[in-house]
Amino acid sequence: MPPFRASGKRDLAARIQPLLVGSMTAMLEAVTILSLILVSWNPALLTAAPGPARTRSSPDALTGEEQGMHVLNRLTYGPRPGDVDRIEKMGIKTFIEEQLHPESLPDAAVDPKLADLATLTMSSSELALAYPPPQAVKALQERQREAVDRPDDKSPGEMMSKDDTGKVPAIQLPAVKLRNLESVQAELARNPNMKFEGPREIVKELQQAKVLRAVYSERQLYEEMVDFWENHFNVFAGKGADRWLLTEYDRDVIRPNALGKFQDLLEATAHSPAMLFYLDNWLSADPNGPHSNKNAPPYGRNRPYGSPRSDQWGRPIPPRGVPNQTGPAQNDKKQKRGLNENYARELMELHTLGVGGGCTQKDVTEVARCFTGWTIRQPRQGGEFFFDGRFHDNGTKMVLGHKIHAGGEKDGEEVINILVHHPSTAHLIARKLVTRFVSDNPPEALVDRAAATYMKTNGDIREILRTIFYSAEFNSREAYRAKVKSPFELVVSAIRASGGETAASVPLLQFIARMGQPLFMYQAPTGYPDRASEWLNTGTLLTRMNFALALAANRIPGTTLELSNLLGDASPSQEDDIQARLLQVYLRGEVSDQTRAALDQGIAPSESERTMQPGAGMPPAAGRNMRAVETAGLILGSPEFQRR
Repeated sequence: MPPFRASGKRDLAARIQPLLVGSMTAMLEAVTILSLILVSWNPALLTAAPGPARTRSSPDALTGEEQGMHVLNRLTYGPRPGDVDRIEKMGIKTFIEEQLHPESLPDAAVDPKLADLATLTMSSSELALAYPPPQAVKALQERQREAVDRPDDKSPGEMMSKDDTGKVPAIQLPAVKLRNLESVQAELARNPNMKFEGPREIVKELQQAKVLRAVYSERQLYEEMVDFWENHFNVFAGKGADRWLLTEYDRDVIRPNALGKFQDLLEATAHSPAMLFYLDNWLSADPNGPHSNKNAPPYGRNRPYGSPRSDQWGRPIPPRGVPNQTGPAQNDKKQKRGLNENYARELMELHTLGVGGGCTQKDVTEVARCFTGWTIRQPRQGGEFFFDGRFHDNGTKMVLGHKIHAGGEKDGEEVINILVHHPSTAHLIARKLVTRFVSDNPPEALVDRAAATYMKTNGDIREILRTIFYSAEFNSREAYRAKVKSPFELVVSAIRASGGETAASVPLLQFIARMGQPLFMYQAPTGYPDRASEWLNTGTLLTRMNFALALAANRIPGTTLELSNLLGDASPSQEDDIQARLLQVYLRGEVSDQTRAALDQGIAPSESERTMQPGAGMPPAAGRNMRAVETAGLILGSPEFQRR
C-alpha cells in the first residue's frame, strides 16, 4: 500500500461510511484512515516512559482520579464506564482487598457466557474421545465408506460396524492408532450424535473462555494472576497430547492455586500431565537402569530453550538410541529409554531459580534423575499422572548442595521443597510480579521487599501482591501508564472501556493472534515476554489500529458496541462535543497534543457531510454515528489507550 501523506486532503467521513453499511473493503479502508495517527507517532513513543505531554501536569503524587485509573489499569483488564467513579467512592484500599479475596466477590455474569463451551467441564480422557485427532476421524470415515450394510434406519455407530461377512472392514493402522480408533468407534456407538470437530475445538473454547472471563468477571485480579501463572508455567497447546490435556491444566492446576502458596502451584504443575508431556519428562528414565541405553546422551541437553527437536506435529524427535514412545510401558522388552533433562532445566531456570540463580549443569542432571518415573498413563488418550518406579533412578543425588535420598516419587518432591525455599526463587518471582504490575524496569528496592515477603510468608502469593500494591513505587507517577498493553490486554480493555458485548468469536481471537499473541500457542517454555519492546513494531501497531477502528465500527462478528450509550448528551452537530465526550470516556481527558492534532485532522467534517440532507441515502443520525465511530477508533488506537 503506498504511503499516506498527512497533508493530503481526504474525505474521511465518506471513507468511513462503508464501515457502517457493510462494505467488503472496510478493513482495507481502516488501514488507510488510521495512517493519520501512524504519521504522528511511532513505537518509540510507546516504549519510552510517559512524559508530561501524555499526562496532565501535576505534582509527583497521583491525584485521586489518577490513582483510581492506575489501580484499574493494573489490577484489572481496564475500567468499564463508571468504574473510576465507583472505585473513588468505595476507596482504593477496599477495592484492592476485594480483588485479593476473589472468593468474596459474586461473579454471576460469567457463568452464562461460558455455558455453551462444553469442553471446559470435560476431563482429558473425555476430550480425547469426543475430539479425536484428524487421522482417527479419517480412518473412521474410511470404515464407514467401506461398510456394506447401510440401511437408512441405522445409527452411525451401526452403519460402520459390519460388512457382509459380519466383520469390520480391515484398515491397516499402527496398533496405537487402531486402539484409539476403536475407542472412538465405541464412543460413537454409545453417542450417535457425537461430533468430530477435532482437538482444535478444545483450544478454541479455552481461548474463548479466557477472553470472556477477562471481559466479564468481577474477579479481575484473579484472572490477571491466572494469566500470569499460565505464562510463567507455559504449555504450548499445539504439541501433541497437550491439545487434550491443557483444559485440565487451566481448570485444575493453575486456577485453584493462582492466589495461594507458590509451593502448591509448583507441585501441581510438576504433577500435571500437560507439563510432563510438554517438557517430555514422561519419557525420562534411569539412564543406568534395566531399560537404559548407556550410549545415548541425556535427551534434551543443549537444545534451544532446553527443548528437543520436534516433528511437524510437535512430537519430540529423540536422539539416536532413544525411542519415541507413545506410552511409558509400550514394548518395554524391545525399547530402551534414557534420561530427559528438559523439565529439570526449565524447572530451575524458568520456574524457580532463574538463569544465574545458582544451578549448574550437574544440578540439572541430578534433578532430572530425581524426576525419573514421573510419567503419564496413555497421554494421547487423556491419561493421568502416575509414578512408575520401574523407570526411577533410586541412586543418591546431590542438588544445590543437598543430598537427595528419600527414594521414589519423594525425590522429586524433595527437590521442589528445596527450590521453593531458595532465595533465588523468591527474587525471580518477585521480579516477575513487579515487572507485571509496576514497570518493565522493575525498581530493585521493591523487588527486594517483595522477595523478603516471599521468604517471610513461605511464598504466599497474596501477601507478595499486597506488598507491591501498597508500595510507593507502585503508586508513583513513574509507574503511571508506564506499561504497554499486550494484544490480549488491548482487546479486552477496549471492549470493557466501550461497555461492549462479545461472544469471543473466532474473528476476535484472530485479531489477538495477528497482533502477536495467539492464546495458549507460545511454543517456547519461556512464555510471552512482558516488555513493550516485544509487542511493538510498525506492523503490529498498524494491526492494533486496524482492530481499534473495526471494533468501533462493529466490524468484528460476535462483538458489538453501542457508542450512543457513551455519547450521553454530546451534541450531534458538534464534532468537538463528541470528541471531548469520548476522550473523557476512554482516557479521562488525558491526551497529548500529538494525538489531539491527529484526532482533529482525522475527524474534520467533509464538504459532502456538511451539505448532506436526510433522505439522501443516509439516515439523520448517520453523520453523528460516523464521527463517533471514527473518533472512537482513533482514540482506541492512540498511544495513550495502548498504555496501562
